[in-house]
Amino acid sequence: MSILDLKHSTHFDIDDPRRTLQHREVILSKPFLKKIYTEWYSIFQKHIPLVPLGKWVELGSGGGFLKQVIPQVITSDILNISEIVDQVFLAQNMPFEDNSVAAIFMTNVFHHIPDSTAFLKEANRVLVPGGRIVMIEPANTWWGKFIYTKMHHEPFDVNGDWRIAESGPMSGSNQALPYIVFERDRKRFEQEFPHLVINKIEYQMPIRYILSGGVSKIQMVPSFSFGFFRVLEKLALRITKQFAMFVTIVIEKK
Repeated sequence: MSILDLKHSTHFDIDDPRRTLQHREVILSKPFLKKIYTEWYSIFQKHIPLVPLGKWVELGSGGGFLKQVIPQVITSDILNISEIVDQVFLAQNMPFEDNSVAAIFMTNVFHHIPDSTAFLKEANRVLVPGGRIVMIEPANTWWGKFIYTKMHHEPFDVNGDWRIAESGPMSGSNQALPYIVFERDRKRFEQEFPHLVINKIEYQMPIRYILSGGVSKIQMVPSFSFGFFRVLEKLALRITKQFAMFVTIVIEKK
């Protein structure tokens, strides 16, 4: 199914696994968007030499293609899309032994987890000392907040709690959840999870995702312009992080 065909295909509910399969087709078909995912996956790759021996797990793999980049990774999802992921389970209830996972990778997943406290407890259980959670999430910046509140269907509530209403695997969310847990309530996080340390919070990508059209809109610029806009973004972020749309958060188990 091509990108043009997708516009005329069946519109599945956001919590329907078939919607995720459609998203996968779009990601793999749009060169600009695929390059964005490849760049995100390269961030994950950089952490592999920095963690001890253990399993590498991707939570909420969805329509992504991390397995093509890191073949040893265990892909997973809450949705029953076993044809494209290795295992189906909840992030709050992982089927791994204590101290057995070296890295947990997440791309726009944390803000969908209904109980972040339960997930962090579970991550603390399964991670090897020295293991890491590496997540890419929406950023609470001037630009990010504008985009997510004005141009996106998911809620972005900076005054929210650590829990979000459970409606569906994808429809339930608060895009501001990473900011709430790891920035706004950082002292609470440090008190409740003394063995999980915030290693890095790094802002990124002001505009390329918008230009790619994401999984629901057409690509707005030619694919060969990817490098140009990448340089432009780096220059913008040198001025202020408030131009960022995404943030990379790294949590390490001590």
